Amino acid sequence: MNNQFTRNEIQNPIERLVIFALAVLLAIGLASLAIRHFQVADPYVSSVLSLTGDPIQGSAIFHMNCAGCHKSLADTQVGPSLCKVSQHKSEVDLIRQVTSGRTPPMPQFQPSPQEMADLLSYLEKI
Repeated sequence: MNNQFTRNEIQNPIERLVIFALAVLLAIGLASLAIRHFQVADPYVSSVLSLTGDPIQGSAIFHMNCAGCHKSLADTQVGPSLCKVSQHKSEVDLIRQVTSGRTPPMPQFQPSPQEMADLLSYLEKI
């Protein structure tokens, strides 16, 4: 009996579906890795991620620039609560959101890499 797996030997529709699902998962995984590599390759993002943030400084930055719309407690004004935001958004996503302001009416905010690292450190604590 020949142990080689050829296309003609896949007769069962379930086997085809499993192979297709595995191929899709592999493609998604590879695409995710490529996107992550591209995002971290950004010099600003890389510099932020290489720094250690100070949550006390991050709190001051948050209260001066963000708290007007994003109160740290569940009661928010314009923007959503950022309580536990770091549990469902990656650091790269948070950096992109802050610096791009891609969700109107959020303005763009261009903190220095250290300020951004401090802000991320604070967001991990709330």
